[in-house]
Amino acid sequence: MESGPSLAQRVPRVMIGQKSTREPSLSDTISSRRRVLRAGEQLKEIRARLGITTRDVAELSQKIAESEGNIEFHISNPWLTEIENSDSIPSIYKLYSLSAIYHLKFGDILQLYGVDVQNIGNRQMEMQLEQTHPTCVEVFDRSRMVSFPVRFDRGFDVANTNLLSRMVEVWGEVPIALIQHLDIRHSMYGFIGLKDLTLHPLLRPGSFVQIDQNTRKIHASKWRSEYDRPIYFVELRDGYACSWCELHDGQLILVPHPLSPCEIRQFKHGNEAEIVGRVTGVAMRIVDPEEAALDDALRLPTQL
Repeated sequence: MESGPSLAQRVPRVMIGQKSTREPSLSDTISSRRRVLRAGEQLKEIRARLGITTRDVAELSQKIAESEGNIEFHISNPWLTEIENSDSIPSIYKLYSLSAIYHLKFGDILQLYGVDVQNIGNRQMEMQLEQTHPTCVEVFDRSRMVSFPVRFDRGFDVANTNLLSRMVEVWGEVPIALIQHLDIRHSMYGFIGLKDLTLHPLLRPGSFVQIDQNTRKIHASKWRSEYDRPIYFVELRDGYACSWCELHDGQLILVPHPLSPCEIRQFKHGNEAEIVGRVTGVAMRIVDPEEAALDDALRLPTQL
């Protein structure tokens, strides 16, 4: 089998999900159809390089359909011929079968049709929700390389605040799958809704919190300050909450910050509310973008 550029290198990246204020024009439609037609041609090229026929694909896809218990995974000979020579778009089931038969990443096949799954995370960040909710960090390409601290500077004093870049002596390129395999953090993550002021100003809306699911019981220990008081991520019937908590006579009490405009809420523990885990970390802005812009506007002009 001859060597050559990878599928990801040969397929042009197409940005999706960008905001637009106009309706698609005729030229946009023609361009889209040309891209889909080119996708079919590339699938045909890949099949030819693998040395398999459309009949082979039909037989192999039939096995997949039987294993999955869904005939939609089957790819007939005439259907594959049409896909390779027209602007028809396959269903997700048939793309799944082609991914398995051609030994390609599912994301790479989607990219042929202008869908880049690597951008989903960016789109999720742009589409922020007002309600507090769990969030996830999804990795579609486990072989993708990322920069990762390989060796830390032994002379760095952890007692003093500093830049992370100055803590690391050597950075290296490490596969994401390796980092996941190491299981560095046994945590899930949550997002504080833009209108959730329960623990404001201690936890500001728009913050991301790290949650330890192994700690789901409320500890009645004493704390020296509000910063030491345990914070819990709570699942409710109609959403989620991030709050200080108390448990009395089977009632789970969500206690807001004294400076918060929110009131104390009370739910039946285990029925109306359940502890997801204890918050162990937070990523939070301490200056809102609007405040930063206002500070720049109020800044005195430079003396000439």
